[in-house]
Amino acid sequence: MNEMVLKIQGMSCGHCVMAVNKALGKVPGVTHVAVDLPAGKAVVQGGASAEALLKAVTQAGYQAEVQG
Repeated sequence: MNEMVLKIQGMSCGHCVMAVNKALGKVPGVTHVAVDLPAGKAVVQGGASAEALLKAVTQAGYQAEVQG
């Protein structure tokens, strides 16, 4: 199982957290998502590609990048 940390831009409330969590959770291969509003990041576990995760966040209306 892989773990990836995404920096998410544009989140400002609990609804944003739920939207990002839902979008990432629908990506095939994702087994767990933890979105942290104050830190502006999401930790994603599973076998999904970075490209698929970033696309899901973008389609939900937010910006994301993989953190090293």
